[in-house]
Amino acid sequence: MVDDQTLIRTGFRLILTARGIEVVGEAADGAEAVSMARELGPDVVLMDIRMPNMDGLEATIRILEQAPDCRVLMLTTFDLDRYVYQALSIGASGFLLKDVTPEHLAAAVRLVNTGDALLAPSITRRLVERFATETPAHSPVAHTDLAALTPRELEVLTLLGRGLSNTELADRLTLSEATVKSHVARIFAKLTLRDRAQAVVLAYETGLVRPGDSNARRSAEQ
Repeated sequence: MVDDQTLIRTGFRLILTARGIEVVGEAADGAEAVSMARELGPDVVLMDIRMPNMDGLEATIRILEQAPDCRVLMLTTFDLDRYVYQALSIGASGFLLKDVTPEHLAAAVRLVNTGDALLAPSITRRLVERFATETPAHSPVAHTDLAALTPRELEVLTLLGRGLSNTELADRLTLSEATVKSHVARIFAKLTLRDRAQAVVLAYETGLVRPGDSNARRSAEQ
């Protein structure tokens, strides 16, 4: 649990502990978080973005470098914070607003601990569309060679970037959901992606999907 405000850390600890989730440590800034993550090996890190000494973005980069299997959830006051986009691009698994309900907080921690991403793809798409053209990339995925993908996998990745769920992908491509899941898993493995949120970022940064894409807008409105 990483936040420079003691009250927030205490409140979140009480909420999670009461719901059977162990909080193994608390840190007041990014530098302390990196050190504690190395020492304690947490499954999930709740990471504030704006902190003294080292911000949450830099701390996330360092934690994921030393512990690739760790999941990081960003804490933010605003749901379209430009730093959240940067965090998603380097592998954070989603974000939570600080006024999250106790039930949502606990559910979010459990969700990302299973290896899933917290954000719905269409929400991530709106976030990426706002910041992708104005924020420098912080991740090598921006320069990934898509030649490793088959034509079908490239099509699936493009539709992922437009915000389609597995069910919508199956309907659009006339495939079973099991086949779609297999395609998605292979895309993640070939491109070293952590989850769907990062796949949406990649689709924009490689130009598969462009801000203002009419198909993307229609997908978000469904």
